[in-house]
Amino acid sequence: MTNESVPPRVFISYSHDSAEHKHWVLRFATTLRQRGVDAVLDQRDMQPGADLAHFMESELATCDFTLMICTEEYVEKANAGSGGVGFEKMIVTANFLKKIDNKTVIPVIRQKGARSVPTFLQTKVFVDFSNDKDVEYAFDELLRTLLNEPLFEKPEIGKSSFVPMAASTPDRATDGIKAAMSAIAAALNSNTGESTRLDMINIYTQMHKLSLLYYLDASVAEGLLDRSPSGYYSVSSSGFQYLIDHGVIDV
Repeated sequence: MTNESVPPRVFISYSHDSAEHKHWVLRFATTLRQRGVDAVLDQRDMQPGADLAHFMESELATCDFTLMICTEEYVEKANAGSGGVGFEKMIVTANFLKKIDNKTVIPVIRQKGARSVPTFLQTKVFVDFSNDKDVEYAFDELLRTLLNEPLFEKPEIGKSSFVPMAASTPDRATDGIKAAMSAIAAALNSNTGESTRLDMINIYTQMHKLSLLYYLDASVAEGLLDRSPSGYYSVSSSGFQYLIDHGVIDV
């Protein structure tokens, strides 16, 4: 990742297909520089008599990104390993062998018809500059990558809502306690008293009466219910909170 205060340095690799293509590459590099990218191009950065091999090697080794302008001729030369393009391929391929996760080489498609990249770049995601009508969309995609300004920010990972089992309050519907507590809540809701007997509670559940008695006793043991000596059940403060937490009643 490049330092945000320093423009990313980008080396542009291309083949000299024609005067028209060289002019397109020059305008491409100029646009990048105007939009905050230190684009390096042989047409501007090499003087007559300069060592081409040294220029390529030093720029490929030190730049933040390498943009490979993939025309039909460029791909043909790269696959054949010929010319300047072939020299760059040799350096970049060696770099890939040392750093398999290298993400600094970006193919730029500048072709009509079929899209193709050099064989050693076939697994790379490319940016499509083949259609001049869509050039602004392509620049937006490329610049967001070069300037580390993604279109969609990855949200922060939220805090887990789960708690350790030792501190959790599991839903105990399967062992009947929730069903028994639901039945006593319904029974109390049908009369004006604050306690009720087993026969009245049994009306509001499909459990066997003996099963209901078992789970009412379990609820008493859990501190959710109070039972009087005369056999009346009432909801304790803990039981009241249980009914709220388990969605049996609303407050």
